[in-house]
Amino acid sequence: MNIGVLALQGAVREHMRSLEAIGVTALAIKHPEQLHEVDGLIIPGGESTTIGKLMRKYGFLEAIGAFAAQGKPLFGTCAGLIVLAKRIIGQGGAEEPHLALMDITVRRNAFGRQRESFETDLDVSGVDEPVRAVFIRAPLITEAGPGVDVLCKVNEEIVIARQGHLLACSFHPELTDDVNLHRYFADMVKQSGIAAG
Repeated sequence: MNIGVLALQGAVREHMRSLEAIGVTALAIKHPEQLHEVDGLIIPGGESTTIGKLMRKYGFLEAIGAFAAQGKPLFGTCAGLIVLAKRIIGQGGAEEPHLALMDITVRRNAFGRQRESFETDLDVSGVDEPVRAVFIRAPLITEAGPGVDVLCKVNEEIVIARQGHLLACSFHPELTDDVNLHRYFADMVKQSGIAAG
């Protein structure tokens, strides 16, 4: 099983390290044609507007849309969550280039400047152990459509959600040694049963 990490911006190496720690082959995806080599794809944190513009510039919006249409799993973390969302509140909003695949509304930088960065342990539905999470200027899911499963909340706000083969979280799971969420995504990829190539 191969899982790609979109390598346009963000913590690419850290995600690859987490995947390799659970025995998964990780590939840095820099060109759309590389998507044929992977069974699932992580869209890392960074700056969502920049990621969206680079995705449009290099043909990734269409390519990842087609990838998802095949039922191949996607996992968006922090800015990657914003890129996956159908609806975006704040700075650019719907005008911002994004995939618009997941039936969620996301508010950018929702935790505010007072709490720009914090760490906590989360109880996540479907994960046996607490998940260590690093929140950095994190977005929040303010609304989830009927087909979306809420996996975790912080202060009654949604921070992890899943819609079929789409997974998204508000924080950076790759910035800790905790690989539980990467393992959860790898299991999603395994269950999708779609081999690359």
